[in-house]
Amino acid sequence: MRKFSLALILLSLSVSTGAIADPQPQRSGTAEEQAACTRDVERYCRPVIDQGDFTVLACLQQNRPKLSKACELVLKNHGQ
Repeated sequence: MRKFSLALILLSLSVSTGAIADPQPQRSGTAEEQAACTRDVERYCRPVIDQGDFTVLACLQQNRPKLSKACELVLKNHGQ
């Protein structure tokens, strides 16, 4: 269940001003996209997992050179 939650956190990558104000942000991405970044989040962003979606996204961006190609593609496809 925790891995699934991590994957969901990752896919709130497309951010707009309206989405920030929304108390329940919509998450996007296919199951394959979610799976693509789960290992990278666990490996590089474990200390910040509980600090919110934007913190995890920032962590992934900071670790971009180390990310798997699949996760890198997910970020790129979501405008990150």
